[in-house]
Amino acid sequence: MRLILVRHGQTSSNVAGLLDTDEPGAGLTGLGLEQAAALPGVLREESIEVLYVSTLLRTQQTAAPLASVLGLEVRIREGLREVRAGALEMLGDDASIQTYLSTTFAWTSGDVHVRMPGAESGAEVFARYDAVVGEIAGSGAGTAAIVSHGSVIRSWTAARAENITPDFAARNALANTGAVVLEGSPSDGWRALTWEGRAVHRVEADKRR
Repeated sequence: MRLILVRHGQTSSNVAGLLDTDEPGAGLTGLGLEQAAALPGVLREESIEVLYVSTLLRTQQTAAPLASVLGLEVRIREGLREVRAGALEMLGDDASIQTYLSTTFAWTSGDVHVRMPGAESGAEVFARYDAVVGEIAGSGAGTAAIVSHGSVIRSWTAARAENITPDFAARNALANTGAVVLEGSPSDGWRALTWEGRAVHRVEADKRR
């Protein structure tokens, strides 16, 4: 199957550089709404059959124009939410941001039992995301779109796609409404086809299993 992972549109917390991961979370800014409105055009070549979002408001607002154009139900799943910041919630200082990022990328390198301060471990994050992806794969859809969040998309993709390394995911942030397109299945594994529209051709030398 084809799996399209889309980061939500811009929020006020993005602009302020805050770790905003609790429900319902900040809504979209004016620019974020414009990004959401442009998404159906960006994905017009994709034959999307099902559309999933997280429980945070920003993903639902981002998906709304796409759902309207395609005539699809928006399916809300808690497992797709952002990596919880825990004790770092709504902080934006350099040390807190670095702790958040270093923790998520430790997971992609195999240290999945490392826990975000006051929140989840990598094993827990990947398990909840895997569960929703498994549900989607079981639906029989050929192409599915998930509107989710930057850190969880990058870390899950680096952990699950055979040709995305931890280093690549760490170096390549996703812009608001940026997308990663993958092909495969939970049983056979995943391969990234594009990252923000750029083709991903090969396995990098430092890929860790």
